[in-house]
Amino acid sequence: MAGVLPSPISQFTLLHYSHDNSITNSKPYSPLSSTCNAKKRSVVCSSSRKGKPGFFDVILDYIEGGPKLRKWYGAPDLNTEDGSILEEVDESSEGDEVRDAVLVTDGDNEIGQTVILSLIIKRIRVKALVKDKRAAMESFGTYVESITGDPKDSTFLKKSLRGVRAIICPNEGFLSKVESLKGVQHVVILSLLSVYRGSSGVQAIMNSNARKLAEQDESMVVASGIPYTIIRTGLLTNDRGDKPGFSFEKGCTVNGSLSKEDAAFICIEALDVVPERGLVFEVVNGEQKVLNWKDQFTRLMEQA
Repeated sequence: MAGVLPSPISQFTLLHYSHDNSITNSKPYSPLSSTCNAKKRSVVCSSSRKGKPGFFDVILDYIEGGPKLRKWYGAPDLNTEDGSILEEVDESSEGDEVRDAVLVTDGDNEIGQTVILSLIIKRIRVKALVKDKRAAMESFGTYVESITGDPKDSTFLKKSLRGVRAIICPNEGFLSKVESLKGVQHVVILSLLSVYRGSSGVQAIMNSNARKLAEQDESMVVASGIPYTIIRTGLLTNDRGDKPGFSFEKGCTVNGSLSKEDAAFICIEALDVVPERGLVFEVVNGEQKVLNWKDQFTRLMEQA
C-alpha cells in the first residue's frame, strides 16, 4: 500500500523508498529543507529548490502523521481521545536505568535534527534537548524523548543524562555546564573552535562567547576521563555533502569548509568508533574519498 514502509525499517529501506508518489497527503515540513542522495549513505541531502518536498521533509511529515508507521514501529499514538498531545512519561529511577540512549544536545538546529533523524532510522533510542517541546513532538513524535529546561539547572542536567550511553553535541555550550558525566561511555563534539580562533575583527568579537564555550566544552570532556571524539571543522555550509570528498590534513580548517550534512554524517559515524581515550581531528570537504569510516577513524587515532 502506498505510504506504508516495508518491515523491518532500515537505512537501506528508507533511502531506496521512492518519494515521488509513494508517500501521499504530506505537507512540507521544513526544518531540514533537503532531499536525499540515496546512492552514497544514510544522511546525504541536497537543497530542494523545485517546489517539491524534500525526502527528509516527507519522511518527517509521515512520521508526524502516520499512525500506520507508528503502530508498525511499536510507538504509541501521539493523540489522546481529546486530541491533546501525550505528556512525556516519567523515566525510571536512576537505579533501574538502562544506558542505551544517545543524547543530542541541540534538537532545534539543522545539524542536530539531521543527527536525530539518522538515529531514528538506526532504531537507536534518542533523547534531545529542545527549546520547544511541542514542536519537537510534532516533528519526531514519540521516537524522541524531547527535554526542555534550564541548562544551568543541575537537576535538569541530571535528568537529561539519565539512561544516556553517548552524547552528540552539534554545537557548543552544553558540556561546560555539566558537573559530572558519570555513566556516559562516549562523547562526540562537533567543534567550530578552529573557525572561532581564526576569526578577526568584528567577526572575532561576535564569536568571542561561542569560542569561550567551545574551549570550555573541550576542556571539560578531556578532563572527564570519558572517551571522546572532537570533530573540528572548517566553516559550515549548506552545500551538498560528500562532494567531492574530505581532507583531514592538519590546519585544513583554517581556510576550508564542510557541508552541514557531512558534519552530521561524521558525527553519526564517530558514534560507533569509541577511542580508548580521546580523538581530536580536523576535517573539511576535499579530494579524499572515505570508503570505510571505521578504518578512517583508526588511521586518525594512529596519527594522533
